[in-house]
Amino acid sequence: METGKAESRVLMLQGAHLPRQAIVGLILNVRREDLDRVVGILPALKKPTISMLSDPEWVAVNTIVEESVVRQILPKLKAANAQGIVEYP
Repeated sequence: METGKAESRVLMLQGAHLPRQAIVGLILNVRREDLDRVVGILPALKKPTISMLSDPEWVAVNTIVEESVVRQILPKLKAANAQGIVEYP
């Protein structure tokens, strides 16, 4: 088996052992002026993805977090002016 295929299979097997509900995705919109505060609240596995929106004063933030902390950070995100918050599996 090629090395690349072996590595892919190992990654797939490792992913299969993770609890399905352990992590979730969050997408939210935030004004650029509030971005640092919002990103500081997010306990992301890595840095979040920041995407431009059609309004240059706003960005979309997409990140992965542990499901167990979502309910704790939602009020903080709203207080930091995050809007349109969506959680997905």
